[in-house]
Amino acid sequence: MTAGRPARATPDTWMFPPADGWTYDQVKDLELPFDWELVDGVIVVRGMTRMWHDRVRNQLYHRLESARRPPYAVDVERCVMVEDDTVLKPDVVVYDRTGLDVFTLECTPVSHLALAVEVVSPGSRNEDRFLKPGICATAEVPYYWRVERGEDDTPVVHELWLHRDRGEYIPAPAHPEHQDKLVTDVPFPVEIDLRSLVEL
Repeated sequence: MTAGRPARATPDTWMFPPADGWTYDQVKDLELPFDWELVDGVIVVRGMTRMWHDRVRNQLYHRLESARRPPYAVDVERCVMVEDDTVLKPDVVVYDRTGLDVFTLECTPVSHLALAVEVVSPGSRNEDRFLKPGICATAEVPYYWRVERGEDDTPVVHELWLHRDRGEYIPAPAHPEHQDKLVTDVPFPVEIDLRSLVEL
């Protein structure tokens, strides 16, 4: 620890990060009246979500969990360690659990992530459409789903694949946008009736 650097963020100091930013170890025990993520050493508040968002997130988790196969695991809002100063909580994650100790691990290493899913909310549009895909692509997460609310309230899934040479996501070649039904083979085969996620 450098001279003068605070040891831990507190409810009174979290909004004033040191010059080189907070690290996960400095903020992991922080108790605040809202959920948050750590991005480039700065605590970013996660806004309130609507019931539509939570319903879609939870149902996507259940469908992915039902379809998963070894070595994958599926979680909701799992803490993902990108770097010491960047820790995200995607709405849903699929990761390779090989070698992970579920009894002691605090954050899933981003190197184990196969898929990050973000359900877009009015208060998180820029983060879900630009910031988080950029972070995940830089960290070489192979797949990213951005779930938008369609005009008829049905979820629309934008399936993105990592273009490793360009270091960015591109639309999935066969089905870049899934409406009514999502069918994909990656990271494992799954078929989801998107209308059923909100029981339309």
